Amino acid sequence: MMGLKTLLLASLLGVLEVRLAAGSHHGRSMPGSPYNISRDDRGLQQAVLAAAYSFNNQSNDAFLFKPSAIHRAQRQVVKGVRYILDLEISRTVCRKRDKNNNNNLSNCGFQPEGRLHQTFQCHFEVWVIAWQNVTKTLVSLCKP
Repeated sequence: MMGLKTLLLASLLGVLEVRLAAGSHHGRSMPGSPYNISRDDRGLQQAVLAAAYSFNNQSNDAFLFKPSAIHRAQRQVVKGVRYILDLEISRTVCRKRDKNNNNNLSNCGFQPEGRLHQTFQCHFEVWVIAWQNVTKTLVSLCKP
């Protein structure tokens, strides 16, 4: 009898995990779960720039990188807003040592096709706590 109860409980928990992972309940988003957002979401551009600056600060490359494509963007409200981003980030023609470029990536064009052209597939998680004026990159995983 105990084995049947354990099996039933495990089965129920499995269904619950699937539902929680999907973040929906009868097709609606559950409060506190991540949800997909539009590319023109107000805070998305701030999160994408924070991710790019984080990447550039960790990179030993001589050139700056900036986002070249957004593949997935999600938002989760948790003591602020957590952005979950899957981006392509590509090398620009701007050098890091040129201080004029470091504050404005929009002035930096991408490297043309050739030996200096490079793009990474990245997953970032950026946490924005607007009322404290805090933006933190929690996760930064990139591969060529």
